[in-house]
Amino acid sequence: MSQSGDLERATELWREAYRHQMQGDLDRAIELYRRSITVCPTAEAHTFLGWTLSFRGLLDEATAECLRAIEVDPDFGNPYNDIGVYLMQQEKLDEAVRWLEKAKQARRYEPRHFPFLNLGRIYLRQGRVWEALREFEGAVRMAPTDIQSHRALHSLRARLN
Repeated sequence: MSQSGDLERATELWREAYRHQMQGDLDRAIELYRRSITVCPTAEAHTFLGWTLSFRGLLDEATAECLRAIEVDPDFGNPYNDIGVYLMQQEKLDEAVRWLEKAKQARRYEPRHFPFLNLGRIYLRQGRVWEALREFEGAVRMAPTDIQSHRALHSLRARLN
């Protein structure tokens, strides 16, 4: 198969894996993500495999997949955000900040407002209210129709009044 044919097949496989993941069939999703990576490694397959592994509590393995995703495509923002989230789940908040800032700078990233929300949550937990406010405002700018971003911003502003 040609290189473009391999990429096409790998993309089909990780999209199928994603459908299984969303239906709660994590075993099948993991299997398909790994098959996709075998056909042609993509940042998406590594990132989504990591995300699926994180549902099982395998945060070190999930992080390793995200690091592989970054090796494949350093412009893809999702794995930076995901590493930040995994670090947040482990209470490694200061380490998480660095990864979330990288996610904000990534050239190819949707949904772009997630690292802003996550940074806002970290800053709130650390008592850094004004930094949290700035991040929540950034999330609203990035995704003006996102209800979660508006709720976070509104809730914090209400606490400040």
